[in-house]
Amino acid sequence: MNKQNSSNKKENKDKKNKALSSGTAQKLSDFTMPASVLKLIPHSIIIGIAGAFVALILLDLIGLITNFLYYQRFSLVLISPRNNTLGWLAVLIPMAGGLIVGFMARYGSERIRGHGIPEAMETILVGGSKVEPKLTILKPIASAISIGTGGPFGAEGPIILTGGAVGSVLAQFLSLTAIERRSLLVAGAVAGMSAVFGTPIAAVILGVELLLFEWKPRSFIPAAVASIIADGVRHLFVNEGWMRAEPLFPVHKMIALGSTGLMDAVILGIICGGMAWLLTKAVYGAEDAFRKLPIHWMWWPVLGGLVVGIGGLIEPHSLGVGYDTIADELAGNLAVTTLVSIFVVKLIIWAVALGSGTSGGILAPILMMGAALGGLLGLVFPGKIPAEWALLGMAGALAGVMRSPFTSIIFPVELTHSTDLFLPLLITVTLAHLISVLTLKRSILTEKVARRGFHVLREYAVEPLEVLFAEDVMSTNILTISTGTNMEDVKTMIQANRHMRRQRLLPVITPAGIVVGAISWQDIMERSLAEDLSGTVDDFMIKDIITTFPGESLRIIADRMAAKHVGALPVVDNIEKGKLCGLITQFELLAARDRILQEERKRERILKMWSISKYGNLSGITRFFSSADDLQHAKDAKKDNDEFS
Repeated sequence: MNKQNSSNKKENKDKKNKALSSGTAQKLSDFTMPASVLKLIPHSIIIGIAGAFVALILLDLIGLITNFLYYQRFSLVLISPRNNTLGWLAVLIPMAGGLIVGFMARYGSERIRGHGIPEAMETILVGGSKVEPKLTILKPIASAISIGTGGPFGAEGPIILTGGAVGSVLAQFLSLTAIERRSLLVAGAVAGMSAVFGTPIAAVILGVELLLFEWKPRSFIPAAVASIIADGVRHLFVNEGWMRAEPLFPVHKMIALGSTGLMDAVILGIICGGMAWLLTKAVYGAEDAFRKLPIHWMWWPVLGGLVVGIGGLIEPHSLGVGYDTIADELAGNLAVTTLVSIFVVKLIIWAVALGSGTSGGILAPILMMGAALGGLLGLVFPGKIPAEWALLGMAGALAGVMRSPFTSIIFPVELTHSTDLFLPLLITVTLAHLISVLTLKRSILTEKVARRGFHVLREYAVEPLEVLFAEDVMSTNILTISTGTNMEDVKTMIQANRHMRRQRLLPVITPAGIVVGAISWQDIMERSLAEDLSGTVDDFMIKDIITTFPGESLRIIADRMAAKHVGALPVVDNIEKGKLCGLITQFELLAARDRILQEERKRERILKMWSISKYGNLSGITRFFSSADDLQHAKDAKKDNDEFS
């Protein structure tokens, strides 16, 4: 009878705890949205305006340098160097640009080298989102010189880093956390991209896929606000030239591809994945080659400029940012030989120049080479519609090289305002992304970060600690000490229970099971060695202990452990205040991770197919049985059928 009463009490207690846990789960939100996010919105508006103006000033500076050096005139209009008439003298211009950038990097800041996005990643991951203020000046000037002197780069990478620097510097004047600084840094980065291309949605998605390293309102909202404001500034102040308030690359209405075209999109995606491998290996192969030179890295951009100058003589379309060339590719205005020449020459001079450590972005060159590849394949695929395939080639190249599939789908659509190719875009991007992640450990962006000794994991997943509660993993078979126990008896007790040494923390409880303190296993052993075991456990226990409840999530518990620097927490009852339910240590927290590992690695067949004809006369009819019980029911049914017959 006593056993039955005890069992009933335990059952009632479990029901109460389960009800409490259920109530706790219902109180939890899908997203964490602290009120502090609201104070970032005004800052995001300021950063959006500042990022847009920084981007526009940088583009004007590039136009000024290009016009002055290649055409000997003063103009801010962004123009390609491809129509210059300098002949062999044009080779000296990118060399001079490389020399200036090298000096600026050595005596100003080495962080101006590179294409911007990896540097922003590194600042976010290990630099506390703190950018040197001088970088907001040196980076855009160095990039303007590099690109304005014919460098085969886009302006978007430097603008992303410069915009991020503006956001970071503003954040450093405020009393913010590192996470809040990161939100403002990324807000500045996406503002710059939105202002350059007029692609506010793609800019935000790029921030999420490459820079935020999380999907939370606290980071998404500031980035979205800054991107919206930057695009609004672009519409207000830019109404002429290539940056008019229309799509950057206006195209004729695209033709929706049929079933044959969709199969061709599969082929293009696979080829773009292989192209990503080629481009990544080319850039870092060039960088490795420069490292073997017996000269200081300051002089490498000069050699890179020499290759750029010679490449410009062979194929002038390959020089500069190349937005006009991309527009020609999308319009189908370039001959086959020109497309081949653009792809080959652009690849060589871009890889060599970027490997030399100069300053410049990678988005525009990837778009140009992807459009050239797609345009060439469009002449081979049935239908011969190179404009559509140039657009798909741009998307596939971005997906393979940068591994940002959603950005790669939305970005070309916003650049052209063409919405007729979503399905082939998804096919091409998916295949390019697949081939890239299968053939390369890291992308062209994360490889640079890895070479500096840091690892970037770009996979987002639901945190397993968020979906489990204390009662799901806590240990209930634990060693406890009654209040008033002599320390000598405590020593004897733990010596008799050496198999439970992993517990480490021993709760001290009253006869009613209420936790009044705790003492560590290690503390008892140290006092035993010091022969200081006089008195009771009450004299030595920690009285101000930190506890948790059965219905609290493991994420809350892990945060509490980290904040208080403890490795174990007693779990106490919500109803019977302070009554011990169990114990959670760091080992129990690992149970959440073990659950994910089981889901990833354990293979099992849940449903099995059995033929009813084996158990009766219903041949040709099959059923699914999900357990041995169902199978037994089938056998019983067959037996009953035989008896009836």
